[in-house]
Amino acid sequence: MTNKNKYKGVVVPAVTPITSNLKLDEAAVEKIFTYFHEHQVMPFINGTTGESTLLPYSLKKEFIKVAAKLKTPGDVLYAGISASCFEDSVEQAKLYLDEGIDVVAATLPAYYILSADQMKRYFEQLADQVPGPIIVYNIPTTTGMSIPLKVINELSFHENIVGTKDSERSEARLKDSLELWSGREDFCHFLGWANKSAEALIKGSDGLVPSTGNLYPGIYSEMYKAVKSGDHEKALQLQKVSDLLGDVYQKGKLLGESLWALKVLMYELGLCGEYVMPPLYSLPDEEKNKLLKNFRNIIMQENLMQKNNANV
Repeated sequence: MTNKNKYKGVVVPAVTPITSNLKLDEAAVEKIFTYFHEHQVMPFINGTTGESTLLPYSLKKEFIKVAAKLKTPGDVLYAGISASCFEDSVEQAKLYLDEGIDVVAATLPAYYILSADQMKRYFEQLADQVPGPIIVYNIPTTTGMSIPLKVINELSFHENIVGTKDSERSEARLKDSLELWSGREDFCHFLGWANKSAEALIKGSDGLVPSTGNLYPGIYSEMYKAVKSGDHEKALQLQKVSDLLGDVYQKGKLLGESLWALKVLMYELGLCGEYVMPPLYSLPDEEKNKLLKNFRNIIMQENLMQKNNANV
């Protein structure tokens, strides 16, 4: 089996549902995973959208165990292992792989700015010590650094490095990435920039990692199928809906604020609570009411309730 046969499609960066006392909400995890399964998308847990850097290690481990219990035949489970300490990342990866996670994703450690050579050596060391497949995750918004494509391409030949997830908002980078890897059977490209989802798939990306998939995963699974069947017009129509929904909870907000807003909308759909991990906090009721009003208007406008066949 080539990497592109296994690591592809829609992978939703799942929120971490927590209770009012900041514990994992296991019932909500099951609801969310059931929702994902109904729309044929895979979860990526303990990532950026999952507030991973704010979660205690004990909660991360619990989330992994619950996710593994909910795993069904054919599932591919993704999990983030990023930590500032190298040994912590390795320890997490080993535990996660032992528990049933199929592939781990790692960003650069934040805080110190690294040279291109240091970035390469870091991922090489990680890949040498982690006993399983790794995805190199580029997200300058949180790490403060962009991993050069030349570095990722050199890393792509390591036997344990199976792909990259790129959340950098650069059209030139996207174009160059697909020119490098769309023809590679042993290395996969996932895009974490929702606004360019349809374009990326049409031009050869292997998959998407859209946070808006927490709300309506069917938009992206249908987009993926449309591109595979050659119906680019349908894919581009679905992209417009994706953009509308993304703007509701992201536009004009800091990343942390948008994670709270996403959970507010998920609560509206009956999926999980609104609680976020400190230092993230709820915005004022005025902002919440505006958020919900805009969301309900889009649902009515796009007839999403009828299009969304999941009974949550």
